Amino acid sequence: MSFFWERLIKPVIVLAPMADVTDVAFRKLIAEFGKPDVMWTEFVSADGLLRAPEEGRRKLMKALEYSESERPVVAQFFSADLVAMENAARLAAALGFDGVDINMGCPDRSVERQGSGAAHIKNSSIAREIIRAAKRGAPNLPISVKTRIGYNKNELSTWLPELLSEDPAVVTIHARTRKEMSNVPARWQHVREAVEIRDNLKSRALIFGNGDVKDVPHAFELAKEYGADGAMLGRAIFGNPWLFKNLKDRERGIAYTPNPDERITALARHTEYFNEFLDGWKNFAIMKKHFKAYISGWDGAKNLRGELMETNSAKEALRILQIAKR
Repeated sequence: MSFFWERLIKPVIVLAPMADVTDVAFRKLIAEFGKPDVMWTEFVSADGLLRAPEEGRRKLMKALEYSESERPVVAQFFSADLVAMENAARLAAALGFDGVDINMGCPDRSVERQGSGAAHIKNSSIAREIIRAAKRGAPNLPISVKTRIGYNKNELSTWLPELLSEDPAVVTIHARTRKEMSNVPARWQHVREAVEIRDNLKSRALIFGNGDVKDVPHAFELAKEYGADGAMLGRAIFGNPWLFKNLKDRERGIAYTPNPDERITALARHTEYFNEFLDGWKNFAIMKKHFKAYISGWDGAKNLRGELMETNSAKEALRILQIAKR
């Protein structure tokens, strides 16, 4: 079966899934300002989709909203429950997603207590069954995995072959262990190690690297140096929906630097989308991390940022931003 991954130009440059960051409002803005090759949703609890009360399930479904401009777009789930994962993958197919990704790297304690996220690294047999469950739920979609190099130490030599034995379309390697969180520099030599393991096993899976990717030119450099099929960018997107603006130029692209007016205008648009898609569903406080990222680096930015941090609604923030644009 031919999946969309096989039609993309390598190295593939993609946007990481980040909870309370890559929501439908921000992804819609990114798609307008500069689109990556592939987008991921925030990660969603497959267990919650199956068993949460109606109100909780409706909130989870908000994380699975997307705009057509985002395609190809991949839904990411976490679970250690086979029935829940199969159900979530089936739902993703019904909603028209282009792929399903399974989070096997999240270090959040509440996620790990469920046997999900990075906890999968300690139980490869369940991890393999979870991949199979996703394939049963969405047999016509590519199933991929995002993980880490190991739990307390590098375990790629044993962990990655277990994943590859289930023939995933893509394995994204966050080049740190779970123990390291993001507290040490990402070690991309382990991405090369993952590529070598894949090649030795004659697997068809694509290997993407993740961790400390500064911008698109840097992504190309890392992919070339370490032999990865693609690179995933995460934190670099904060305050920078232009991150992928020059991606169409591929290797010739240079990082785009917006001026203060562009930053204020982009934040206003982002805030409008939050108001349109997420008001009443997500706490407005999550926008404040974006205020800090957009509004910095010029005279007067500190005062404007201070005003925005005092707001309690999208409408309040928009009034301040509209005055700032004059």
